[in-house]
Amino acid sequence: MDDLDKAILINFDESGTIDDSLKKQAKTFCEQIKAKPSICSMCIEKLCFSNLIQVQFWCLQTLHEAIVSRYSSMNPQEKQLIRHSVFSIVCLEGVGANNSATRVLEGPPFVKNKLAQVLVTLIYFEYPLIWSSVFLDFFPHLNKGKMVIDMFCRVLNALDDELISLDYPRTPEDISVATRVKDAMREQCVGQIVRAWYEIVSMYRNVDEEVCVGVLESMRRFISWIDIGLVVNDAFGALLFDLVLAAGVGDRLRSAAIKCLTAVVSKRIEPRSKLALLQSLQISRLFRLVVDDANAELVSDIAVLLTGYATELLDCFKRIDSEARGISMELLDEVLPSVFHLMKDSELDATFNVVQFLSSYVATMKSITPLGEKQLLHVGKILELISVLIRYDPEYRSNIDMLDKIGKEEEDRMVDFRKDLFVLLRSVGRVAPGVTHLFIRNLLANVISTSSNSSNVEEVEAALSLLYALGESLTDEAIRDGQGLLSEVVPMLLSTKFSCHPNRLVALMYLETVTRYVKFIQDNTQYIPMVLAAFLDDRGIHHPNINVSRRASYLFLRFVKLLRVKLVPFIETILQSLQDAVAQFTSMNYTTELSRSEDGSHIFEAIGLLIGMEDVPPEKQCDYLSSLLIPLCQQVEVLLVNDKTNVEANVKVAAIQHIIMAINSLSKGFNERLATSSRPTIGLMFKQTLDVLLQVLVVFPKVGSLRSKVISFIHRMVDTLGSSVFPYLPKALGQLLAESEPKEMVGFLLLLNQLMCKFNTSVHDILEESFPAVAGRVLSVIAGDALLLGPGAVTAITEEVRELQELQQTFLSFLHVVATHNLSSVFLSPQNREYLDQIMQLLLYSSCNHKDILVRKIFIRLIKDWCGQPYEEKVPGFRNFMIQTFAINCCLYSVLDRSFEFHDANTHILFGEIVLAQKVMFDKFGNEFLVYFVSKGFSSAHCPPHLAEQYGQKLQEADIKELKSFYKSLIENLRIQQNGSLVFR
Repeated sequence: MDDLDKAILINFDESGTIDDSLKKQAKTFCEQIKAKPSICSMCIEKLCFSNLIQVQFWCLQTLHEAIVSRYSSMNPQEKQLIRHSVFSIVCLEGVGANNSATRVLEGPPFVKNKLAQVLVTLIYFEYPLIWSSVFLDFFPHLNKGKMVIDMFCRVLNALDDELISLDYPRTPEDISVATRVKDAMREQCVGQIVRAWYEIVSMYRNVDEEVCVGVLESMRRFISWIDIGLVVNDAFGALLFDLVLAAGVGDRLRSAAIKCLTAVVSKRIEPRSKLALLQSLQISRLFRLVVDDANAELVSDIAVLLTGYATELLDCFKRIDSEARGISMELLDEVLPSVFHLMKDSELDATFNVVQFLSSYVATMKSITPLGEKQLLHVGKILELISVLIRYDPEYRSNIDMLDKIGKEEEDRMVDFRKDLFVLLRSVGRVAPGVTHLFIRNLLANVISTSSNSSNVEEVEAALSLLYALGESLTDEAIRDGQGLLSEVVPMLLSTKFSCHPNRLVALMYLETVTRYVKFIQDNTQYIPMVLAAFLDDRGIHHPNINVSRRASYLFLRFVKLLRVKLVPFIETILQSLQDAVAQFTSMNYTTELSRSEDGSHIFEAIGLLIGMEDVPPEKQCDYLSSLLIPLCQQVEVLLVNDKTNVEANVKVAAIQHIIMAINSLSKGFNERLATSSRPTIGLMFKQTLDVLLQVLVVFPKVGSLRSKVISFIHRMVDTLGSSVFPYLPKALGQLLAESEPKEMVGFLLLLNQLMCKFNTSVHDILEESFPAVAGRVLSVIAGDALLLGPGAVTAITEEVRELQELQQTFLSFLHVVATHNLSSVFLSPQNREYLDQIMQLLLYSSCNHKDILVRKIFIRLIKDWCGQPYEEKVPGFRNFMIQTFAINCCLYSVLDRSFEFHDANTHILFGEIVLAQKVMFDKFGNEFLVYFVSKGFSSAHCPPHLAEQYGQKLQEADIKELKSFYKSLIENLRIQQNGSLVFR
């Protein structure tokens, strides 16, 4: 070995025993050698003598790089040396005085592939203009045997990979060269190449399968762009089918032949010619392999072939308008049974392709009316396939039932896989509704007849899933009418208890399916007891699996909302069935029960909706409600007075939280009229409950989760009790304010908003009393941070910043509600005046910097409230503030800024509010506003006098639409004139 050999070996060493610095030196040395002008001849010489695989590969790689990088600068002698040497090695000829080709061609595949790549790179630059005979020169050497044949195939494969195949991104230059090469090959040598393929396969089929497989792999790549007649003929076509069908042929060779036929089927040609081609193949010869052959890989290849064949036939059917369509349909009818069979057994990839084909087939059937007998038979087979393919694998049954990591992954995979199949089902249902409904009815009847068999979990779940999926294509009216399928299937479903019902998937799909068709029950009330049983027994809320139980509670609530009045006769039965679920919240065993239960909100809301109707007799209604509220409140009282330790406190907080949520949900069934007018006893019970729950804020004043739950309940009581809640509000609001941190004020502000929106000026005194604490706490945290929260903020959006933004936005919304509900006088009371300046500055900044319409509406309303008559001023200094500060900054400077984008829809609406504000200010302030706005504002913006004068006229005479259009045009003119934007002042 010389130094270069040693350096190459060090470079390729992956043992980890060589020092990094030595490797770096070796790499540098190799790069220096590559830079020598004589590198190509050095590489060829090395190839002649070296037996080291690493050296051979390095030399070939270097030759490839040299040709690619400096072919145009090589002299003719160097090109000839490379051309002759490489081709000689490929064709098993000696180079110079040494017969060195054997040592390279006997090397590993990666060396031979690199050799083929070098030759293809020469073809890229030289064929056909310089080296026109490269392919013709190959043929005399093929009789040297498998080594040269193998290299011939590798060169063709490399030609496809490096130049022709469009599976890889190509530059326009590459595409041009590929076109040049293909055109020359078609004209010169493709026929001879195909003849060579045929002769080699015929000669070696019984001698060396590997050689034949390599030839067919090359041929498969070329079929897409060569004359199809060269392959599909009496000789080669017969050979391909013989390789697939003859006994004793190895699976790899059969697979290669099938892939060639797939390439033939997929070749893009004109539809009539394509149909003739497909008809000539007589593909039915292969159908017996679908049943006979057990090799999974071969069956998968056949699946791809037959699916491709069927897809092309369907494409021909769509694109041909003549009697030839009948031929397409006949051939399709012939192949579809085999496609259906393959779909059951082949691998997922092939199945996915078949699903796409079947979807296209069903879509095409829409144009055929009525469907023929064979088409209806195919539709039935498609439905059968869908029912098989959507089944879960029994191997994962326990994993999916427990929903462990493996089960979750498998369930997610199947959910995704099923999507296309359910779309296909709905398409079939639209094309052949009768066949689809009968199939699902029979499938469900079959699994019900074997319902005692606990091993058919997957079949039961699949049947229920099909019935559920079918419902997505039915209208509410069709479900309600319940003609045909539903009148049979729904009663059958409701009366069935599968032995596999404890399985999570079966139980969930059963409940989802019952819920999907519950509208059928609306007009068929005789089935209500059966539906109730399904929800309330161990198929639903009392199912042993907590996930099923929780979902059943939610679905039961949906059922109650839909059939509410019709369930009145069954209230006693329902409450009795739910007694144990309710007891989890009304008994002392909460610490153990809550761990497996849902939070109770769905069950209690359903109960509230049922017992809260006026159809329920008053005495019973009071009994029902008191039997729930009294023990729940007693539980809260017990939890509040007991000794507190750190551990107990956490448990108590969780328990109280669940109880409040349950009471809150229960109250949703009762409206204000019932609780205050028709049945005031109900309202009294809720007031007593409110009294109890307000104590939670005293015992746990700083527990945020409890505060939010109590606030939520107060919201409910405002809606339920109406104005009769007023006596409780001072205490409630006082307790909420007592220990609240500024950033916890969002919930409190929303509660005040609700009170103002519902009661308007009736809450004036309550609001006036609360306002100092609210304003003081909120302004203490947002006044200093307001500049950080605008659209130009550079502050990173941390959780703390997000909370501040939410608080500021909620406070602005609160101020808007105050102003727009005739409560702005609250701002002016003696105890609140001290906050007025800060509020005005916050509103001013927000108006100028936020694209928020609400803030500007506040100012418009305040102008109307505080400046009711011209020159009247309830708030000293407010008029000057609006004219000199608000008008100039928020109605002119902020609009002149180019960040104010007129093309944005929200900004366009905001601009309308800005113009309206000017109109209102002129109406209230008269010429005082106009003179100042023109003399100070427009003059600082360098507005031409004639435009300022026009503005004054429009403001006085034009309607709001015309003024808006003029002002927009004025602002755009000022922007152009200034060629920049003003800084906010």
